[in-house]
Amino acid sequence: MHSRAIPPLDRSLETELRRKIDNKTKPPGSLGRLETLALQIGLVRGALTPTLHQPHIVVFAGDHGAAKAGISAFPQEVTWQMVENFLAGGAAINVFARANDIDLTIVDAGVAHDFGPRENLVDAKIGPGGTASYLDGAAMTAEQCATAMTRGAAIVAGLAAGGCEVVGCGEMGIGNTASAALITHCLTDAPLAACVGRGTGLDDAGLARKTALLQQALDGWPERNADPLAVLARYGGFEIAMMAGAMLAAAQRRMLVLVDGFICGAAALVAARLAPAFLDYAVFSHLSMEPGHRLQLAALGVEPLLDLDLRLGEGTGAALAWPLVRAACAFLNEMASFESAGVAEKL
Repeated sequence: MHSRAIPPLDRSLETELRRKIDNKTKPPGSLGRLETLALQIGLVRGALTPTLHQPHIVVFAGDHGAAKAGISAFPQEVTWQMVENFLAGGAAINVFARANDIDLTIVDAGVAHDFGPRENLVDAKIGPGGTASYLDGAAMTAEQCATAMTRGAAIVAGLAAGGCEVVGCGEMGIGNTASAALITHCLTDAPLAACVGRGTGLDDAGLARKTALLQQALDGWPERNADPLAVLARYGGFEIAMMAGAMLAAAQRRMLVLVDGFICGAAALVAARLAPAFLDYAVFSHLSMEPGHRLQLAALGVEPLLDLDLRLGEGTGAALAWPLVRAACAFLNEMASFESAGVAEKL
């Protein structure tokens, strides 16, 4: 799972890719960040004419023990009810995936509900009731955390074996913005209050309560450090751990990774702290309205593609970024060069 397992990008291609991009029938740099994206795609895929076949978004769902303490505006039951909505095709991520020809898989990482065998639902459940409450100790044991990461990795390995070359992660779990805030605070040193947002729609009193509970969670682990796996096990959710494992596995297989918003960002933060080379393979889809997301992106030194005031999760930002990624790949592969089009270059 660690850095040596992620292949370094073949930088010998960079000069040729840049030359190819600059020789397209346009002023140099005129496609802006799409040019940077095209370069990244070529390097990740290791080709001057890269492919991004079979785009896939995997939505990991899990419950959080701390949600019962009132850190969210919604009750915990909403997690399994939303999973049912995903399976019925009625959620935002279903609509955006259909609109953009993206395959979608839903994963039960540890929802406090028995779904039984269901079409399009992968049962990777770690604990039947979700995580323990980090208000009373660690959310997961080290073994549970490792198992979750391994299962996330196995799901992506299966997709890769089937021909998938670009994968996005999404999540569902009442209380998971609180987990993401704690992980962000611990791995970036940003003040806790700056990492905590309104989640699914807390009012001012709810936000104050959430912040106080999270401070209580931090106070309960006085010996804490910035070890990413320890932080993930202490404050994470099964869905966040599975995403971290999935992201690392995707990078190991030279897949392009579309990172969604704040909660996916927490998983990406863990992945990047474990294996800095992961960032070479990651496209950060958008800037979430959750205040902690900006702090994650700054800590990682990355820029998001979109800024649409989104704060839904589910992988929606990744689905919306995909057309831009596809367009960047298409212009690299299909746009004429000055030479091939017979267009005179700048004097």
